[in-house]
Amino acid sequence: MSTMVPTLPLQHLNPHIGDGSGMTGQGSIKSTNITAIESRVTLQDRIKRSGHSGGVLWFTGLSGSGKSTLAIELERRLFNIGYNVFVLDGDNVRHGLSSNLGFSHDDRTENIRRIGEVASLFASAGFIVIAAFISPYREDRDRAREASADDFHEIYVKADLSLCESRDPKGLYEKARRGEIADFTGISAPYEAPDAPEFVVDTGQLDVAKSVTALAEYVAANFVQQQD
Repeated sequence: MSTMVPTLPLQHLNPHIGDGSGMTGQGSIKSTNITAIESRVTLQDRIKRSGHSGGVLWFTGLSGSGKSTLAIELERRLFNIGYNVFVLDGDNVRHGLSSNLGFSHDDRTENIRRIGEVASLFASAGFIVIAAFISPYREDRDRAREASADDFHEIYVKADLSLCESRDPKGLYEKARRGEIADFTGISAPYEAPDAPEFVVDTGQLDVAKSVTALAEYVAANFVQQQD
């Protein structure tokens, strides 16, 4: 006996689809004859199961500002106290999902579009997603925000260029200064700092432990865990 699978308009999955707000608009969808499938698990079902709502913590900042370090440490902290949490990191994603992209402006834009959509799916499943990406262009970050709407939290991991260069954990700034790396953010490509991020963590002022504590307190205030 077959079971009819319910379908629904794409707007149900993403309220911004078709509103003319950007690449998430219906005009950017090239596929035809497609229909979104409605889950029989509601958002409230997922919140009840996981004990908290999902959302996207979008870490943006220069290379060497501490995004990946803080993302990994925060993930462990949150996981240990019962949150469903997952890190999407720039280098890791470029080994798979974005392995066919480089670092030109257009490729960076497409990379962030992909991650914004993936992060939105994770958040819809009830996860807190920590997305750690330089994401140097405001327009691209705004597009990522559109994918998750009110569930998107822009976190500016702030550090001066001189401090990031002095850290240079991967030796990339030195290579960029010698001209061995093209389109390197902060050296040969721009970084557009957030105008109004939801939270700022200044890694030039706070060490890793204090930064993670500040971020964990932000999560506790914005993703309240429900008690049984």
